[in-house]
Amino acid sequence: MKELQNKVAAITGAGSGIGRALAVNLAGRGCRLALSDVNEAGLKETAAACDAVEARTYLLDVSDRDAIYAHAEAVAKDFGQVNLVINNAGVALSASVREMTDEDFKWIMDIDFWGVAHGTRAFLPHLISSGDGHVVNISSVFGLIGVPKQSAYNAAKFAVRGFTEALRQEMALENQPVTVSCVHPGGIKTNIARAARMGKSENAEAQRNGFDKLAMTPPEKAADIIVRGIEKDESRILVGPDAWGIEVLNRALGAAYQPLVARFSRKNLYV
Repeated sequence: MKELQNKVAAITGAGSGIGRALAVNLAGRGCRLALSDVNEAGLKETAAACDAVEARTYLLDVSDRDAIYAHAEAVAKDFGQVNLVINNAGVALSASVREMTDEDFKWIMDIDFWGVAHGTRAFLPHLISSGDGHVVNISSVFGLIGVPKQSAYNAAKFAVRGFTEALRQEMALENQPVTVSCVHPGGIKTNIARAARMGKSENAEAQRNGFDKLAMTPPEKAADIIVRGIEKDESRILVGPDAWGIEVLNRALGAAYQPLVARFSRKNLYV
């Protein structure tokens, strides 16, 4: 998708963070925007920041499968077409495998994986019909490596990666007019850690402060990298120097990266 002018882009989780930054960036490129989130006030602020283009807002809980499919139909009806979907909405959970509850495990999978999978499948027929479609699914660097106390988040983000990479190959083999990108952000300066759920023995404030120190990339910079990756049709979009470092580490060491991550985690996560 080399030309974004007048294309219709649907963005989930658009009320803050990377989602808002993506909306503003795409508005600057002339995209028409379908913005969704559970945060109505945040959505209004994002839409106001995109006032130079058509930006419609939709309240949407991506953990609700039926709501996602109804949303895709509504966006297609309101705009007449959909060219780009960015499944960005996500949450975080810090808890060990032994301590996390079934409820928390289901909560994060419903949003971070099923929200992406249902969002992709709901919009895919409309993207194909547009003749020039693109799916962008947000994974994480935690979709590249496993990290202690992030098993549930790892599970969701690894699943997003596998789902998205398989879809890209399917679209090519079927000669469909849809390209697919999987995004792996490193630490981004957003509120995701502040809003994260924590296991019962976690030092929540220390965990959140630790993440804030590791967050290297402003959301505006992240959005610019992602949009440039869309324009170049990159299959894997790495966001931030930490993401590139983790990618190199993973490729160079394979499973041998794990003792290094364990050593880092002992100093920074087990507090």
